[in-house]
Amino acid sequence: MKKHILILCPYPYGQAPSQRFRFEQYLNFLEQEGLEINQQSFLDEKTWGILYKSGNQLHKIKGILKGGVKRFLLLFSVFQYDFVFIHREATPLGPPIIEWVIAKVFRKKIIYDFDDAIWLPNTSQENKIAAALKYHSKVRSICKWSFLVTCGNSYLAGYARQFNKNVKVVPTTIDTKYHKKQGGRNNRFKSTCVIGWTGTHSTEKYLEEIIPVLQELEKDYSFVFRVISNHNPKLSLKSFEYTQWDKATEISDLLQFDIGVMPLENNEWTLGKCGFKGLQYMALGIPTIMSPVGVNKDIILQGENGFLASSPKEWKVVLSQLMEDEMLRMEIGGRGVGTIAKYYSVEANEKVYLSLFQ
Repeated sequence: MKKHILILCPYPYGQAPSQRFRFEQYLNFLEQEGLEINQQSFLDEKTWGILYKSGNQLHKIKGILKGGVKRFLLLFSVFQYDFVFIHREATPLGPPIIEWVIAKVFRKKIIYDFDDAIWLPNTSQENKIAAALKYHSKVRSICKWSFLVTCGNSYLAGYARQFNKNVKVVPTTIDTKYHKKQGGRNNRFKSTCVIGWTGTHSTEKYLEEIIPVLQELEKDYSFVFRVISNHNPKLSLKSFEYTQWDKATEISDLLQFDIGVMPLENNEWTLGKCGFKGLQYMALGIPTIMSPVGVNKDIILQGENGFLASSPKEWKVVLSQLMEDEMLRMEIGGRGVGTIAKYYSVEANEKVYLSLFQ
């Protein structure tokens, strides 16, 4: 008998990395396995387009109210589903009323998924007005009411296990059929080395750790430091270049990197990070340097499939080594591809995802 799955998520389909790389890339496979899936986002595309931009407060409020009405109306059809998969939260503001009704009134099995330490306040400057309404403590309640909690790493799972014994670590994964070298190469051998970082406005603050290092390296090396993002950080570097993130060109843009970096602060919030930037680089054969924070230490085997750097000195040494040695970049990048294929690819985790609904 075909199982019916309702997915409640914050953002429109195909727009947000947390959704794309947590569950959306499994949907075709799950449907092929006989599951019938209905994905419902809280925000529509218009509201999503302005959410992290300054201003537009009235339009944001209208979009959130519209999403709230949609969620309320959706409750009248919950009875027809076998599972309700909730990514992060059913509503971005207020207490977990929707989740309570689904679990306690309709007694449906909730699979609750999150890939950040979302029980901690981390509201953007653009939406600081909404910070007081975020109700971060609802995460523990949703964990308690859920049939199963899926988390992106062991740190997040440790938090969830305080409230629910049925917790499973499901890593954030890469679709290697999409994240691959185009035409079998990625223009790695060229005169100027490109060190690269990709992310959003909310994570660009972590670049501050390596800016002084890059400024030092500029004295001795000719290279480009390229940032791919939805926001231009306008860094004070002679080597700085900015590329506007575009889903249509994201792979070809990333393939311009010779070295990929993922610096992080070490705090409660970053311990919940799932290493996604590093996984993207590694899937494309780009040698990767990451801060040894949280799951990054599980992903990287030092000097084998990438590098961990915990101090300015270590960042400088490893960046210098990789810029000077093209063959080392190729070797480390190749091993990174192997790590992704074995542990962090969609193909390697399809059966894990299918098992969640059995």
